[in-house]
Order: sequence, then structure tokens, then C-alpha cells
Amino acid sequence: MPNSSSLENKTMTGLFWSFMDLMSRGGIQLGLQIIMARLLLPHHFGLIGMIMVFIAISNTLIDSGFSQALIRDKKTTQLDYSTVFYFNLLVSLLAYGILFVSAKFISAFYNEPQLIEIIRVISVVLIINSLGIIQRVKLVKEIDFKTITKVSIFSVVISGLITITIALLGFGVWSLVINMVLTHLIQTVSLWFYSRWIPSVAFSYKSFKKYFGFGSKLLASSIIDTIYNNVYSVIIGKTYSTSQLGYYSNALKFRDFTALSISNAVERVSYPVLSSMQDDENRLKMAFEKIIKTSGFVNFPLMIGLAAVATPTFGILLGEKWLPSVIYFQLLCIAGMLFPIHIINLSILQVKGRSDLFLLIEVIKKVILTVLIILAVLLKTGIIGLIVAAVVNSYISMFVNTYFTGKEVAYSTRKQLNDLLPAFTISCIMGLTVFWVGNMLTMNYIFILAIQIGIGVSIYIVLCKIFKVKELMIIYQIIRNGITTLKPLLKYKKKKQTF
Repeated sequence: MPNSSSLENKTMTGLFWSFMDLMSRGGIQLGLQIIMARLLLPHHFGLIGMIMVFIAISNTLIDSGFSQALIRDKKTTQLDYSTVFYFNLLVSLLAYGILFVSAKFISAFYNEPQLIEIIRVISVVLIINSLGIIQRVKLVKEIDFKTITKVSIFSVVISGLITITIALLGFGVWSLVINMVLTHLIQTVSLWFYSRWIPSVAFSYKSFKKYFGFGSKLLASSIIDTIYNNVYSVIIGKTYSTSQLGYYSNALKFRDFTALSISNAVERVSYPVLSSMQDDENRLKMAFEKIIKTSGFVNFPLMIGLAAVATPTFGILLGEKWLPSVIYFQLLCIAGMLFPIHIINLSILQVKGRSDLFLLIEVIKKVILTVLIILAVLLKTGIIGLIVAAVVNSYISMFVNTYFTGKEVAYSTRKQLNDLLPAFTISCIMGLTVFWVGNMLTMNYIFILAIQIGIGVSIYIVLCKIFKVKELMIIYQIIRNGITTLKPLLKYKKKKQTF
């Protein structure tokens, strides 16, 4: 087992590169999204939003929880990897075939004839993704997020440039379809190049059974979670106009750029690290507490801050035609505040091998969300009411997640709430102030946004220093470690340019 100091340094470096990967890739995709939003119509984004639930469910089925099982296992073999690789590929082919045949029925459900060809083309990403799952898993197990970052940036830049060109030529919704296929194709080819892993011509039923025992419960919970994460798109797409779904879809994408970037960055690094501590209860608990507090410290102000500056941000980046998305975005940000807390608590259950509890928790939370959605529909609250139901569910889910985690690790709901309260309180004070300032100003959107950001950052840092919030120093350390790892690269490039 690696010593505590080296593991912490590796974690800090891994977290930096993981965050750099997600933020740089997300940043490029966000830039692409902004350009595409100006070139295309809400209707085009609505068409893609209608079918993403089917792609998301298929991807979940293809992975089947095997990725997490492989990462958790300390003694994986070439035969194990090869077995999972062939299983993933087989399921992807079956999923593609089912979607190809079902395209007509999905099109009829939404009354959108154009969806038939879109589904049949975009579903190719399922097969492409399945070919790179093991390569990515191996890099994650090694906490080599530097390589993953290179692959991600390269794929989104190349596919993005091609997509913009296609959109300018007037291909409409097909530019979004081609972007999705190209991004995953370039990413998978790059993963094969960097990983150098090649499957053996072998399949082991013993290996399959070993990982399926753990992964099957994660699969069931993931399918439930995926369905409910996309149920809003189905309801809005069926009940309201395609353009309304486009407004919602773009609001969701902008929210997820920050919320999921932070959540996924933390999860990708913390899961393999916490898995390596699974036999040491004290170290596991200490690491768990540190990750929870740091995640809240970063995500709370970002989400509340984004909600506070939503109007000038959308006005500047997307233009007046996208302002109906603002209220959706603000509510989604309030729900997204707790995403990292949800993910880390659930990761602990996976580390402890409690995939049965993982599944039970998902069932409980989705029953609650179903009741909330039914109430919103019966009360005819519209899209706003549906999103408010998601906000309420997010906060109820925190109590459900932390209750069960507290039984596995000595870190109760009350203790987590106490640890998160300082960052939450300071973030709310900052957000309300920034929102009030924005409403008081009547100048150009650019000046309003600049003033709001300056005030928000200043208030948060000053209050954190006054109340001696320790996570401020932890974030500083993560950034410093990341800069330290970048310096040799920058020096090498500079030295190379002198020759």
C-alpha cells in the first residue's frame, strides 16, 4: 500500500488533471454550444434532447457497472479486461440494433418524422464508446488523468471545428449529430493509441460472474437514475413544443458544465483513491470528510453565483432569443448544488462493496421523485413546477444518501451538514448580494456581469477568511500542486522553441 504522503500528492495531482480535463473539455464544448446556439434554433436542440434518454440508457446497459467493478478490484488480469471488453461490445451491437428498429416508434411518439434518420445515425456512438471503455478504465485506475485530458481536448477541438463548419453550411440539426459521432470516434481512437491495451482472444465466464455480481446492482440503480435524469426531456418533449424542450435542454447543459464537471472530477479521482483505503477505516473516513467539505466549498458558490448572474450571462453569450432559458437554469443550479455530495456518498457505498444499498437508495429516491412529478403534473404547474420538483428531490436525496452512508462509515448526516453549513451560508449571502446588485443596475450586460463577478468573488473570499474556512487553503494547495506539475511541461516547450 502506498504511504499516506505519496497517495495524497498523487490524489492532489490527479484531482487537478481530472478537473483540468473536465473543465477544458467542458469549456471547449461550452464555447461550441454558444456558437451553435447562435447558428441554430431552439427547435434543433429540442430534437436532440428528445432522443438523448435512449442513448443514455443504452450507454448504461453497455457498461453494466463493470467499469466501477474493475476500478475497485485490486487484482485485475488481462483475462478480466478482455472478458468485459467483449461483453461491452456485444451489448453495444444489440443496443444499436434495437434503436435502429425502434426509430420509427420513437419518431411517432414525438410526432417528429425527422427523428428516424437522426436516431439511426447518432446511435453509432454506442458501438464507438464500447470500444474505448477498458482503455479509459485502465487510465483511471492508474490515476493518469493527464493522458485523459489530452485525449479529451484533442477530440472536442477537432470535432468542434468540423461541426461549426458544417453548421455554417446550413446542415441544421445534423451538425449536432455529426459533432456527437465525431467526438466519440476521435476520443476512442486516441484512447487506443495512448493506452496501448489490446484485448486477448479470450472470454472467462468466471471473470464475468465475479464482476457482474457487483456490477449488476449498480447497473439496475444506474438505469433507474438515467431514466429519471432524462424523464423531464421526455415529458417536456411530448407535452410542450420542441422549442420549449430546446430552452430546457440548453439550460441543463449550461448547468451541467459546472455542476457535473466538479462532481465527475471529484468522483473520478476519489473513487480509485478511496478504494485503495477500503481496508483502513480511519484513513477512509478522514479522506471522505475532506472530500465532502472541499466539494461543498467549491460547488456551492459556483452554483449560487451562476444562478445570480444568469440573465446577463445568457444575454451576452446566447443572445435575447435564449432568455426564456434563464429561469430554468437558475432552478437547475439550485438543484445542482448538492451533486458532488450525492456522488461522493454513493461512491463510499461502492467502495464498501454495498451495491445492494446503492440500489435500494436509488429506488427510494426515485419513488419520492415520482410522487413529486405526479403532484406537479396534477397541479398543472408547467415546466417550472417540474423543475421545482427536481430541486426538492435533490435536497431530500441528500438526507437519504447521508443516512445510509453514515451507517457504513462513521460520518453521519448531522456531521456532514455541520461541515457543509459554513460554505453553504457564505454562498447564500454572496449569491443574494450579487443577485440584488444585478437587479439594481441598468447598464450594459457586460458591465453588469463584470461587477457581479467582482463583488461575488470578493465577498466569498473575505467571508471565508473571516470565518477561517480551512478549505480555502486546500483549494490553494490543489492549484499549487497542479501548477507544479505544469512547470516542467512549460519549460520543456520553451526550451524546445529556442532550438
